Amino acid sequence: MTDFTILAFNGGYGTGISATLDILSAASRIAPALAAPAPTWRIVSTSGGIVELESGLLVKTQRLPIRQRRDASVWIIPGLALNTEADVLASAEREDMQAAARSIANHLDQGGRAAACCSAVFLLQQAQALDHRRVTTTWWLAPLLQRLNPTAKVDAQRMVCTDGPITTAGAAFAQTDLMLHLLRGQCGSRAADAVARMLLIDGREAQGKYIVPEVLANGDELISRLVSRIEHSLPEPPGIVALAREFCVSERTLARRVRLATGKSTLALIQSVKLRKARALLEQSRFTVEQISEAVGYSDSTALRRLMKKATGASPSHYRARGA
Repeated sequence: MTDFTILAFNGGYGTGISATLDILSAASRIAPALAAPAPTWRIVSTSGGIVELESGLLVKTQRLPIRQRRDASVWIIPGLALNTEADVLASAEREDMQAAARSIANHLDQGGRAAACCSAVFLLQQAQALDHRRVTTTWWLAPLLQRLNPTAKVDAQRMVCTDGPITTAGAAFAQTDLMLHLLRGQCGSRAADAVARMLLIDGREAQGKYIVPEVLANGDELISRLVSRIEHSLPEPPGIVALAREFCVSERTLARRVRLATGKSTLALIQSVKLRKARALLEQSRFTVEQISEAVGYSDSTALRRLMKKATGASPSHYRARGA
């Protein structure tokens, strides 16, 4: 029995496939010494044969069967190198993506499990596998995923998220986090932790600390100007009522535009800008945490520590160490 089925697509991220194979290979070598089950896997594509990845790497694949039998393996879809909303929407018209979506839907209907990282999560959406599930994806495409599926609970802060038979992960290099998560379930925590130590993979629980509000705005000029206005007015940014008035929109319209562009509430966006400024000061200045808290508009350092830990999974000292 095969534990993992890896789906490869022309133009997909080379790092996603190679990281997956490296982690599985390491687990296979380590498992005997730990008396843990060694993982088995296969690489498939909709047409079989050689698949050329975005980086020019070539990978040999088996053909995904047209008539599928019950399959107990976890289907893994690494990042597809779809970096913009236009790329994602255009990919849904590709014959290989449509064929894969049908196969994934059939696999899940038969009780199978599937995992996807980064833009590959949209293939699960195409297979209608995300309805009413909590999921994550690369943070700058999270608003699009939420628009495509209003019933899904899209949590762009999470690095890895499992809901029923579906596991999703964040941006492309979250493939390593995804694979360690799947290994824990298949081979046990000891094997997964040993692989992480062997390959020097640090555990990461959240994408929040990597989010850039301007990028999350996704080209929306109003939101870009709003982010700039908030940042330049620190430590005392205008309130929501004042911001709406300044940008000549109602509070409801402002909230709708912010939610559509970023997936956040207006208050959460303000918070995000403040925390990003705090992080920059921690990494680039010699100010104390207390001084930085005051500079970005928090009443005391305890509030900054609490909010930063909640949003990013890291304390201020983590960023001070990185910038030292």
